[in-house]
Amino acid sequence: MRKLILSAALTGTAAPAFAASGPFFSLGNTNFVVLIAFIVFIGVLVYFKVPGLLGGMLDKRADTIRSELDEARALREEAQTVLAQFERKQREVSEQADLIVQQAKADAEEAAKQAKVELEKSIVRRLKAAEDQIASAEANAVKEVRDSAINVAIAAAADVIAKGMNEGDAAALIDESIKVVDAKFH
Repeated sequence: MRKLILSAALTGTAAPAFAASGPFFSLGNTNFVVLIAFIVFIGVLVYFKVPGLLGGMLDKRADTIRSELDEARALREEAQTVLAQFERKQREVSEQADLIVQQAKADAEEAAKQAKVELEKSIVRRLKAAEDQIASAEANAVKEVRDSAINVAIAAAADVIAKGMNEGDAAALIDESIKVVDAKFH
């Protein structure tokens, strides 16, 4: 089977080469005509200096590509430099931000300490004011009790004088006044 396929392939490819009939160097032979046309075409290309033009165009294209590659390299290096600068600036900004945060924390702690001191001073002032108010209220109460005791004593004295009481009754009245004053005082 392999031999059959191989022989069919060789026969199919060799058929165009055997298509020409007669001598090779005649205009009736298509292979010869194609060869002459190809040689004339190559000659026309050489006459008009097409290979030099193609070489020049290829050289120009190579120079353009080379210059574009050089420019791309320069741009890449510049981009890497800019990237390095931005990374450096980012690190600096990050360090500054860390310093700012640390300073803010220190300031906040200091402000908290100051607020605590001020709060303690305020509490002390308020306690002092409250103690002063208590002392004033106590003094007023004592004064009122004295005034009441004086009024009661004066009333008792007036009663004693008015009734002409004896000493025993006066002493009992004074003791009763002291009990009243004592009850009001406590």
